[in-house]
Amino acid sequence: MLFWTSCILAGLSLCLAMRVATGPLSRRSPPIETDKTRLLLRLSWPWVNALAPACNLLLSWRRRQSLARRLLVAGIEPLYRPEHIFAMQGLAALVLAALAALVLNWCFSPGFFTAVFYSLPAALAGFGWPLYWLGEQGAARQRHMLRELPFLLDMTTLCVEAGLNLQGALQQAAHHGPVGPLRQELRHALADMRAGMPRLEAMHRMAARTGLPPLRQLATSLGQADQLGMSLGPLLRAQAEQRRSERFLRAEKLALEAPVKMLFPMVFCIFPCTFLIIGFPVAAKLLEASW
Repeated sequence: MLFWTSCILAGLSLCLAMRVATGPLSRRSPPIETDKTRLLLRLSWPWVNALAPACNLLLSWRRRQSLARRLLVAGIEPLYRPEHIFAMQGLAALVLAALAALVLNWCFSPGFFTAVFYSLPAALAGFGWPLYWLGEQGAARQRHMLRELPFLLDMTTLCVEAGLNLQGALQQAAHHGPVGPLRQELRHALADMRAGMPRLEAMHRMAARTGLPPLRQLATSLGQADQLGMSLGPLLRAQAEQRRSERFLRAEKLALEAPVKMLFPMVFCIFPCTFLIIGFPVAAKLLEASW
């Protein structure tokens, strides 16, 4: 009788655990854009969205501001909130720690506390992975904007020298510029200007959203030009030439870093295979001669 009671209670416990684990799948969570997210993130999104309200209570104000700034720089702030990133951190840490503990228990059969102790690095790696992904998204977006900036500055300079004011020149650059995150941010700034925000404040907010020092310098230079009554054409042309030279220097730096990055795979992957292919026939001949 006790055996069957234990089996029934174990079955009920398993059903309850499965109900709790698969509960977020039955809820209607707000969808995310599938073309900008990875498959793993799309699959884990129901659980992330279910954990977000609980994580919202655990976030400190300073941590919330830091995550909101990173989301703003990465350009995914409307899709994700700071509590979503914190929920991703907790979920990734829990899953990786559980997987590491299961692998250790299956391969080496250590004690419970030993498995928990050795699964802590996996938990730390899982906790830091969403922040690394967020930083990579922001860095890629900033690199894209830095490539687009000289061309948009050239278009703005041509429009200003043709007789348009600065806002009209920015509108032409936003309309005819290359498709990318910088054009989206420029359109956002122009929408703020049309809503009544001062031009310099809109430019400073655009620089804060992108996190790019060149845009911050551009907004500061435009503010100084408005205060001193300077001509905008030479100022914008000098900014465009400087950004183009910076882009060339970045490309030159990447070209010089390429041989250093190739050194590790060459030494540890290519050279051993080459020496093995060359040395194996020689070693075989020497062994035959010695016998």
